[in-house]
Amino acid sequence: MTQNRSSMIRLLRKELATLVFLGLLGVFFVPLAIYLVGAEIFGEYAGNGFGEFYRDIHSNLRDGQPVVVFLLLSPYLVWQLLRLSFYGFRRMGPIHHSSGPPAGAE
Repeated sequence: MTQNRSSMIRLLRKELATLVFLGLLGVFFVPLAIYLVGAEIFGEYAGNGFGEFYRDIHSNLRDGQPVVVFLLLSPYLVWQLLRLSFYGFRRMGPIHHSSGPPAGAE
């Protein structure tokens, strides 16, 4: 039982470290990417540059705006979606074809 508990604790630590790392990546780099792409496509931000944009994003995060929370957690959510996709494909296993010769082969 202690083996299962220690492996569960190790798994939880790894998942928490992933959440923290990708959460920090989202909080610090996603706003930068949004600002740079937005400036290239739409022009300069209406405020006083990146600093004000960053403050606005984090103000909305502190207010609990669901869209901003989703946006800043998107690196973690994409990572989890990729993991679940790979897990699902592995569980499906290889695709088996009929044992006969391919169509048109003689």
